[in-house]
Amino acid sequence: MRTVITYGTFDLLHVGHVNLLSRLRALGDRLIVGCSTDEFNEIKGKRTIYPYAQRVRILNAVRFVDKVIAEQCWEQKRDDVVREGAAVFAIGDDWAGRFDDLEDVCEVIYVPRTADVSTTEIRYLVNAMHADKLSELRVQVERLSDMVKRF
Repeated sequence: MRTVITYGTFDLLHVGHVNLLSRLRALGDRLIVGCSTDEFNEIKGKRTIYPYAQRVRILNAVRFVDKVIAEQCWEQKRDDVVREGAAVFAIGDDWAGRFDDLEDVCEVIYVPRTADVSTTEIRYLVNAMHADKLSELRVQVERLSDMVKRF
């Protein structure tokens, strides 16, 4: 059995995540996903929409994922690869070169990202839409306030 292992935050699960997990699962017979804990994300300076337990539940519902483990620190990857018997460590190519030090214990593969989609971009778009809605509401409140003053 060929085991593949990967890591990520997996917040706001989107088609890019699904494509990545599908590609990684196709590299082997078993896919293990290390999901960053809330505490580790805090160390990395990342804020998530969904807490860790919910992100794990979502990942467990994805048919390409066989097992989810907690990613608690950068240094754990080597131990996880060895403990899980992973033949492949694979991750998005935005991390290219970062994990080459694992090549002595497994094959390291950097998979191309899905074009035009990212969690950061989705978060930015949602925030922009939220700001637009707030702006619209402020205008409406001002109009209502003016109407009330006239009566």
